Amino acid sequence: MSDILTLLALITASGAVAGIISGLLGVGGGIILVPAFLYVFGALGYHPAQLMQICVATSTGTIIFTSLRSVLAHHKRGAVSVALIRGWGPFIALGAVGGVFAAAALRSAELQLVFGCIGVTLGLYMAFGRRHWRISDTPPGRMLSALYGGTIGFLSALMGIGGGSFTVPLLTAYNISPHRAVATSPGFGLLISVPAFLTFLLTGWHVAGKPPFTVGYVNLPAVVLIMFTSLLTVPLGVRLAHRLSPAQLRIVFACTLLLLAGNMLRKGLMS
Repeated sequence: MSDILTLLALITASGAVAGIISGLLGVGGGIILVPAFLYVFGALGYHPAQLMQICVATSTGTIIFTSLRSVLAHHKRGAVSVALIRGWGPFIALGAVGGVFAAAALRSAELQLVFGCIGVTLGLYMAFGRRHWRISDTPPGRMLSALYGGTIGFLSALMGIGGGSFTVPLLTAYNISPHRAVATSPGFGLLISVPAFLTFLLTGWHVAGKPPFTVGYVNLPAVVLIMFTSLLTVPLGVRLAHRLSPAQLRIVFACTLLLLAGNMLRKGLMS
């Protein structure tokens, strides 16, 4: 009973923080939840061969709800680019399904290294990149959108994140304002998380030693608990995002990525 109460308390706290981060940064909360799940499940003695995959899969389920709440809140403020979501959407969804199968083929430690390396790289770019760096002053055409969308969907599903860690830097490099990029990225998160979540549910049945009530790779109690907790706190993050300057938003994003991804990289190297 004490383990269950500890599990519930830690997941609830993680969900509250993830909701704020989702609304603030447009990243779906996965950048918080994957490390949190890895710590909680490991601390309670669950060490299946693909523990990291369970954390990633469970995170994708929670991103559905946090991304939906976040994109609707930003849409009310007129900050979401619907045209970008429509143009990139099919490619993002296809890439996400491919990312699930790639994640299932890796060992847990290998997936931690992937998460850590990509996260640290993105964090360094956001911290030290210059605001005037541009790929173009106009959004990409259809062919580039397909390439970007497929790659973002693949890497995001592989990491269990909502895609904001990729889309926010990329969109700002195409001269889209940080606030609009942050507001639009939860829409991409929905297109990543729904197909990835369903695919994770249908895979991973062979894995032994999983936490209770884990279907495929997805721990359903954690998804439900995070859903209710984070939905209460997403609006707080949205309000905070619209009070910060673009420079402040960029620094918060970078520090969050570096802290969490750096710790994941350390764990992967030590495994």
